[in-house]
Amino acid sequence: MRGDFNDPRAPGEVTHFQALTSALSVTVGLGNISGVAIAIAIGGPGAVFWMIVAGCLGMATKFAECTLGVKYRTVHDDGTVSGGPMHYIRRGFADKGLPRLGLFLAGFIALAITLATFVSTNMYQVNQIYAQVVSVTGGEQAFLGRNGWLFGGLIALMVGIIVSGGMQSIGRTTEKLVPLMGIIYVSASLMVLFVNYDRIPAAFGIIVDSAFSLDSVSGGIWGAMTQGFIRAMTSSEAGMGTAAIAHATAKTRYPAAEGYVALLEPFIDTVIICTMTALVIIVTGTYTQEGLSGVALTSAAYETVLPWFPVVLAVCLLLFGFSTILVACYYGLKASSMLFGNHRLVRGLYLAIFLTLTVAGALLKLDLIVNLMDTLVVLICIPNIIGLIMLSSVIRDERRRFLEHVASRNHEPGSGHTASRLSPLRK
Repeated sequence: MRGDFNDPRAPGEVTHFQALTSALSVTVGLGNISGVAIAIAIGGPGAVFWMIVAGCLGMATKFAECTLGVKYRTVHDDGTVSGGPMHYIRRGFADKGLPRLGLFLAGFIALAITLATFVSTNMYQVNQIYAQVVSVTGGEQAFLGRNGWLFGGLIALMVGIIVSGGMQSIGRTTEKLVPLMGIIYVSASLMVLFVNYDRIPAAFGIIVDSAFSLDSVSGGIWGAMTQGFIRAMTSSEAGMGTAAIAHATAKTRYPAAEGYVALLEPFIDTVIICTMTALVIIVTGTYTQEGLSGVALTSAAYETVLPWFPVVLAVCLLLFGFSTILVACYYGLKASSMLFGNHRLVRGLYLAIFLTLTVAGALLKLDLIVNLMDTLVVLICIPNIIGLIMLSSVIRDERRRFLEHVASRNHEPGSGHTASRLSPLRK
């Protein structure tokens, strides 16, 4: 991530750090703000425990996905790169002597990702951003409250301009947005937790007790576990394979090098940021209030300490959501090109539908979008997990090859972490 292993001559489009921030711009999004609140509202505080468990397990899953993403990527004549679960499943299964099964699963997951980018990482993001912006600009009777199409249209316009510049344009944008929005949100969370520091131990106790509770009102153990894992997957994308689409564009000759960078995502996203949001909601006691869910619950929790926080939250949501929509659009472009070919007409048609639904997201109800989102997450995970299990030996070999390369560099006389000392790709 620091650049010690960067090789400007290696195939790819972006640096390790730009690939990480591009993928993080999708994972560190509204799932960290409203997704956590939804999990607590439905599954109780115990859902947080299972989110943390899923985040830790997801570090291994993300390593596997992104290692395969680089291993089986396609570098086009113009230098652009296509990768992701649909590519490593198709090509990996062909290497295993199962080309037909690989083609079917790859087509299935490409279709599911295309649909998911329309719903879970597009309409959902716009919907929640719009809800918070309206709440701090005068409510539903104010100008923006009566003109949701205008808000959605502005977001769509900015996304269209940046995405048209390709992955390099997206990478340059996200490497600036992701650190900024992370610092703003984490700082606000620490302020609330500092004021309520004496309640933090009790909050952890509530989380653990509720995680194994048999109380049927909150869904019991099963309700907490399912909500925790679903929200963790939706937030971190570990198990879905979609982050491999961004990480496949990294400039590297060693697939496992990008796998190590990628495994930081679930830890940053779920174990740190999601846990902070959950603790704020629990220590302030707002999770017990009826009628609050999603971003409204999160906003109410922070507002108990920081009366001005709804405005800051609106800014965070705008940054989080916009960066997520940006990279999700790129994911969908790659998935749709896998289905229908890497043609300009296909890209134009996908982009037109994506931007139209961006506008529509500001006008629809949250419940409908969340139900569609949960279904699509499961549909993406099933073929991807099958692929990871079938290709586990490839992941193991690539990890071993990279560690051997690191060891050989460390034993070179006067060795330093410079691009000029990177050994060539060994078959």
